[in-house]
Amino acid sequence: MTFAPRSTVLVTGANGLVGSCVVARLVKAGQPVVAAGRGPKRQPIGDLPGVEYVETDLSRTGSLRETIERVGPGVVVHCAAMTDVDGCEADPFQAWTVNVSATAEAAMATRAVGARLVALSTDYVFDGEAARSYSEEDRPNPRGAYARTKRAGEEAALLLGGNVAVARVAVVYSARKGSKRTFASNAADALVAGKEVKAFSDQTVSPTLADNAAEMVIGLLQSGEQGLWHCAGASAVTRVEFTRALARTLGASENLVVPVPLASVPLPAPRPRNSSLRVDKIRRLLGSAIPLDLPAQLARFARERAG
Repeated sequence: MTFAPRSTVLVTGANGLVGSCVVARLVKAGQPVVAAGRGPKRQPIGDLPGVEYVETDLSRTGSLRETIERVGPGVVVHCAAMTDVDGCEADPFQAWTVNVSATAEAAMATRAVGARLVALSTDYVFDGEAARSYSEEDRPNPRGAYARTKRAGEEAALLLGGNVAVARVAVVYSARKGSKRTFASNAADALVAGKEVKAFSDQTVSPTLADNAAEMVIGLLQSGEQGLWHCAGASAVTRVEFTRALARTLGASENLVVPVPLASVPLPAPRPRNSSLRVDKIRRLLGSAIPLDLPAQLARFARERAG
C-alpha cells in the first residue's frame, strides 16, 4: 500500500456510474471517503451513511485543486468526466476544460499534497481499426473531441502527477437504484416489456459492469502500481451479442434484438468499430476472476435490477 489504509479517499464524479460504486465499496470497507460531484448529492450514494459530500464544478478553473488541497486526501480517484460523446463534439471547449484541464489540476494537486491519483479513462482512445483487442502497449489514436480530450487527460495525469495510475474502462452500465440510464438499462426495460431493441452488429466492445469496474479500480489503487491499466469487462462482444445475452439473462426473446450497422445511424461524433480491451494485466494483478466475463456481469446486473 502506498497510502495509509485509514487515510481519506477523495472520489470525484461520485454521483456517476463508476464513482458511486467506488464510494459504496470504500464505505462498506470502512475507508474514510469524501465524495465530490457536480450539483447536490444524488442516488445511488444519497443514502450512504458517513459520507462527506462536496459540490465541485470541474468547469470552474481551480475548483478541483481547491477541493483536493482542502481535503488533503491520501488518494484521489478521479472518475469525473464529460462522457457525452456527441456533446463533446458539439462543445470541444467544455470537453477540454472538464476532461483535460481538471485532470491536470488533479495531477498537480495530488503531487502537491503527496496523494496517490487513480484517473479513469476510456476505450475510445483507440481508433478501432485493429482486428484484435487492444492492450496497454498499443498506441492510442483517438478520433473525435471526447476521445482526444480523454487521451490528453491521460497524458496530463501521467506527466504532471507523482504517484499515478490511469484506469481505462469501457461501455459502463449499471442497474443500481438511481444510476444514470445507459443502453443496457434502457434495453433491459424494453426487452422485458417485449419491445424490439436495435443494436450495432459491427461494433465490438468490452462491456463493463460499473460495480466490477469499481472493484478493479480499488484493487489498482491499493496495489500501488502506476501507469496504464485496462479495468474493463473480460468479454469482447458486438453490441448485438451483448443485447442477445442480456435478453437470455432476463428471460426475454432474443428475436427482439434487431441488428443494425453502425453506419445506419447518423452520429455527430465518430465511434471506433472495435474498442475492446485486453485485461490480462489487471487479471495478473488482482486475480483471474476479478474482471468478470459477460455472463457473470449480466447475472450481477439482473440482481441489481431485482434489488
